[in-house]
Amino acid sequence: MSNEIELVIDAKMQLGEGPCWDWRNNMLYYVDIEGKKIHMYNPSIDKERVLQLKHQVSAIVPSIKQDTRFVITLENGFHTINIEKNELRYIADPEQGIEDNRFNDGKCDAFGRFWCGTMNRKNKSKHAALYCLDKEGNLTKKVEDLTISNGLTWSCKNDYLFLIDTPSQKVTRYEFDLETAKLGKAKDVIDFSKELGSPDGMTIDKEGMLWIAHFGGGRVSRWNPNNGEKLSEIVVPAPNVTSCTFGGKLLDELYITTARNGLDEKQLEKYPLSGGLFKVKLDVQGLKAHLYHL
Repeated sequence: MSNEIELVIDAKMQLGEGPCWDWRNNMLYYVDIEGKKIHMYNPSIDKERVLQLKHQVSAIVPSIKQDTRFVITLENGFHTINIEKNELRYIADPEQGIEDNRFNDGKCDAFGRFWCGTMNRKNKSKHAALYCLDKEGNLTKKVEDLTISNGLTWSCKNDYLFLIDTPSQKVTRYEFDLETAKLGKAKDVIDFSKELGSPDGMTIDKEGMLWIAHFGGGRVSRWNPNNGEKLSEIVVPAPNVTSCTFGGKLLDELYITTARNGLDEKQLEKYPLSGGLFKVKLDVQGLKAHLYHL
């Protein structure tokens, strides 16, 4: 497996996150949470557009209906946004009034429901949760008593949801009913406690293996969730690796986001590409990202 990593954009993001590949137009969307920016990268012309917002934005997923409308989570809840007009439409904020909480990582399931979790900025234990926004705009709390709800993805057959609560240093697998979005029995399937850094964003490949970003560990690792074995890892020239997703026309390129947040001057001198967007060509393919059904 190739592990030659390349810098795509020296974006200098404070907290790059949430990469999502739109396979319809071969565009990559990702965010800078603390920079309050949405990044839109077109690899065919190697250009990107950056949209400045007024609030922190943690996740973005395109709509299945039109290319200019997206579902996003801001620090104050779920919204849709028209990226051409920079127009926001508020949907809901289930944690309005909960001090020091904000939204974090989010993705859509195969039925087009948008799942996104929250985190506590002061790492207060069991103050966060995972929510699901359905196609009718109804919001349901799915997992509670989390601290930093982070990477999430579904198994290839859509019978399991994998979720990271970062301080737990584990990946938890939930039985998942695609028709009803109900979660069943939970089981910890990956122990991250002996790894460098903490588990952050996550994606899955066509072979059912999980790819996990190491925040503070400067790498992305590939795991078998069936037996908890680490299969390989890719070193990234930035300590704070935040998330990853498969992209490219063949879905065989792993895009990786990173952060400058939390690094001092000496660390930034040593790792000047921190906050950049990276890419690795692999010999395994990912799955198409699910889009939001407005």
